[in-house]
Amino acid sequence: MPDKPATQEYPAIWLQGAGCSGCSVSVLNAVSPTIGQLILDEAAPGKHVSLRFHPTVMAATGTLAVEVLLGTEAGDEPFLLVLEGSVPTRISKIAGCGPDGEEMDFTEHFVELARKAMAVVAIGDCAAFGGIPASGPNLAGCRSAREVMSAHGVTTPLINLGGCPAHPDWFMQTVAAVLLYGLPEASQLDADLRPKWFYGSLIHEHCPRRADFDAGKFAKAFGEPGCMYELGCKGPYTHADCPRRKFNGGVNWCIDAGSPCHGCAEAEFPNLGPGLYRKIDVGSLPRIEKAADGSLQAVVPGPYGPSEGA
Repeated sequence: MPDKPATQEYPAIWLQGAGCSGCSVSVLNAVSPTIGQLILDEAAPGKHVSLRFHPTVMAATGTLAVEVLLGTEAGDEPFLLVLEGSVPTRISKIAGCGPDGEEMDFTEHFVELARKAMAVVAIGDCAAFGGIPASGPNLAGCRSAREVMSAHGVTTPLINLGGCPAHPDWFMQTVAAVLLYGLPEASQLDADLRPKWFYGSLIHEHCPRRADFDAGKFAKAFGEPGCMYELGCKGPYTHADCPRRKFNGGVNWCIDAGSPCHGCAEAEFPNLGPGLYRKIDVGSLPRIEKAADGSLQAVVPGPYGPSEGA
């Protein structure tokens, strides 16, 4: 029998910036494939992901952990860089995390790693768009991976996986797709660099309460039947496949749990509209337009971007 071809290993570095580690928790709860299958087995035929550095789950700590990080960075193997959390550009010094216990600048090191990586995956709204840490007053100067990379002239391919937290499938299947087919083409990503196969439709299109919206039946208080648009639902503005995919192994998701959609997969989160539980004015209702590729896009009038802060 012919020998089995050697498995190609792809090292991965997972950095955590300003965030809550919620995306790590989400990915650790992946069902199919599980996180164990991703990092212990072949994520794709003949392809294996070697998670070299993850501050939350790795056994090593201190200098030993940093040596693993620096060794992967200095090696000849192409590696995947995953960023969770936004980049704190004003408060970026981390004591004791550099070589020999020296101070390390998180922003500078992220930029260095991003230059050398085969690709950068920004997981969660904080990494992809700034998220809650980048909201006003933003004293730490938190910025998204895209903003920081652009400011430093880094041209490494970037994939944004919005969500607070991102669904584990969005990460697991993106990594598997990169290993199987290579980096996605520009036509496979939307304007916010999100894969269209996850973010190509509006929550509103497949919401189980869509019929209530069309019939003008709106809930006036939480727990009541009817569309929750007047309770602040951002489903008509938000691109994600949550209604069909659901969370916790397909058990539940925000709308089924009685909560309006907060728009956490969008670049404007958490500042999309006047507040999480406040209705966006009728004058700000989005126009649903068909893009060149046939997908539906919500064109939202008015600026709802994060505050720049002091």
